[in-house]
Parts: sequence; C-alpha cells; structure tokens
Amino acid sequence: MASAARVDLDGNPIKAMTICMIGAGGFIGSHLCEKLMAETPHKVLAVDVYNDKIKHLLEPASLPWAGRIQFHRINIKNDSRLEGLIKMADLTINLAAICTPADYNTRPLDTIYSNFIDALPVVKYCSENNKRLIHFSTCEVYGKTIGSFLPKDSPMRQDPAYFILKEDASPCIFGSIEKQRWSYACAKQLIERLVYAEGAENGLEFTIVRPFNWIGPRMDFIPGIDGPSEGVPRVLACFSNNLLRGEPLKLVDGGQSQRTFVYIKDAIEAVLLMIENPARANGHIFNVGNPNNEVTVRQLAEMMTEVYSKVSGEPALEVPTIDISSKEFYGEGYDDSDKRIPDMTIINTQLGWNPKTSLWDLLESTLTYQHRTYAEAIKQAISKPVASS
Repeated sequence: MASAARVDLDGNPIKAMTICMIGAGGFIGSHLCEKLMAETPHKVLAVDVYNDKIKHLLEPASLPWAGRIQFHRINIKNDSRLEGLIKMADLTINLAAICTPADYNTRPLDTIYSNFIDALPVVKYCSENNKRLIHFSTCEVYGKTIGSFLPKDSPMRQDPAYFILKEDASPCIFGSIEKQRWSYACAKQLIERLVYAEGAENGLEFTIVRPFNWIGPRMDFIPGIDGPSEGVPRVLACFSNNLLRGEPLKLVDGGQSQRTFVYIKDAIEAVLLMIENPARANGHIFNVGNPNNEVTVRQLAEMMTEVYSKVSGEPALEVPTIDISSKEFYGEGYDDSDKRIPDMTIINTQLGWNPKTSLWDLLESTLTYQHRTYAEAIKQAISKPVASS
C-alpha cells in the first residue's frame, strides 16, 4: 500500500477517500480497482452485476487490501440501494454502459436506455447529495470529422485541423436517424450535456472522460469462451478471437477506417490523476488516447497477425484477412467515422499526462494475455465432435 506521504500535483497531501465505482467489474473498472488497491489508501464500493474480472481482488480475505474493496451486486436500472452507496462515498465513478458497436444498430433501444436513461439517477443522486462525479463517456460523441465531408481529392484533407478532435471546440456530427449506429454516440452526448448542465445550474462537481480505444488484458469477451457465442465484440477482441481460432481477420468495408489505441495501464494513470486532483479535473472534459498510435483497421490486423505469430509461436495464416461489407457484418443501419485523433492539450495542461506505450508493445501485452488465457479452451472447443442427430 502507498505511504501516507502521497501528494497531489500541487503538493497537497492526498486524503484517503471512499469511491463508489459503478461498472467496477468490467474491463476498465477491474484495472482501476487494481491500481487503487495496490497504490493508494482509497476504499472502493464496487458496483456491478458481475465480478469475474475483480474476483482476484476480493478473495481471499488475507489480501493486503482486504476491507478496502466491497462488492455490491446491483443492477442500477432498478435498485434503490444505489443512492445509499453514492451517499456513503466521496466520489462516484460511472463506467456502466453498453459499448459494443455490433449492438448499436441491432439493439438501439437497449443502447439508448443503458447509456442515457440508466445514467440519469446516478447524475441526479450525485447532484442532490453534493457528491463529485467522474462520468465515462466516449470518443464517439464527436461522430464524423469535418474532414470526412471534404472531397476525396481536396488538399484540405492534409490539414490536421479538419481531423483533430478537441473537447471544447470540435462539433459532434452524427449520421441520419435511420443510421442507428449513432444511437450510442447520441445517448452519450446527451448525458454529457446533462452532466454539464447540472454543473452549470446546480453546482455538480464533475469530470467527463472520453476514452479513445483503451486496449489491454481482460478487454471485451471472446465469443463462446467467456461471452455469448453469437456476440460480436469490438475490433481488437474480434481480431483476437480470429487469431486464436486460426481464422482470417474480417475487415469491415476494407478496413480503411483509422483509429488510435492507448494501453489500459497508461489510461488508468490518467484516471488516477483525475481522482486525486479534483481542483485540476473538476469541470473539465478529457480526451484520453494516444495520437501516436494511429493506424487503419487493415494495418491493425496486419500488425496483430505478426504479433500473435511471435507470442504464440504459430505460423501466420497464408490468407490473414478477408474483406466483408458493414451491412453483412453489422446489419442494416451501420455507419462509421473515418478518423478519431484526440487533441491532448487539455489533459496535458491540467494533469501533465501523456501516454507512453507504443502500439506494438500494447498489442504484445494484450495478445500474450489472450493466448495464455484462452488458447487451450478454444482448442478444446474446436476439437469437440459435433453430436449426430
């Protein structure tokens, strides 16, 4: 455990606090809980419907942080205990969301309810009880870039000003209503506006986080192994699943979209700075990403194929990728943004944070974990004979 001499960025002693973390059992929550238990004196009220990814923090009772983390199995849709936990805490962190692109246009109602309606009580309880809130949003609130509307041969496409996404300046541009893929981004934007309005009108102390593709061990699910067999996870877990099964990686619409990726452990450092420096973080929206790790989805697939061959010792497939249309892969109503490059000025100025880990290194860490955790289970699943009728 960290010593009592820990200080914030302004040299002030950091007091131990109680944190109500909603969605603590997920990918981000599990890494944040690990960080808080290992390096701080803070207490966590971990709220979720599942705790598989934080079981190693809860058992056995002899762990050095025993008593500083409590798991509360609560579905925030309909549990009256939530307000009591928020009242007990100094800070609430809301990570709960449906955030898998395959769901956005196939389960738009669930997506909107999860990301807007279900978050309303959290914001309300924090505001009414004068409790600080760190709310997790998404880089998808930016929607499409201004640059994506320029002619393909326009020289202005070379100007980064049309593609760099700034928290306090970039517009949020979504597709038409029948493109239900934007249900997620729209719901997330509206809850951001509500949080901001609570701050302006009622004095809510808040910080909004916009993650740009946080990657690392325990992210997402592997279909049929630790998640539903019919599910489609996000791109990196989707590619990991293909690599583990020895199948070609599917490139939606040729894999031309560009994305940036940041290592989960770098991103969690940023969140800890927000937690422990409220004077610098309150009232701000922070992009948290790594603009240096930008690739097309096709380049990502090629790099992952190379990295996986290294960590697994298995030869790469002769045909590592295949192209597939977005309609075939995601269904009707899919749309996408071309690029998402975060401007890092605000988080660097306020918190002095910069990401450190290269794309190759974060992929190697993630795929090493995926191979060690899932490869044997997938081999057994594949080798099982199909029952005859």
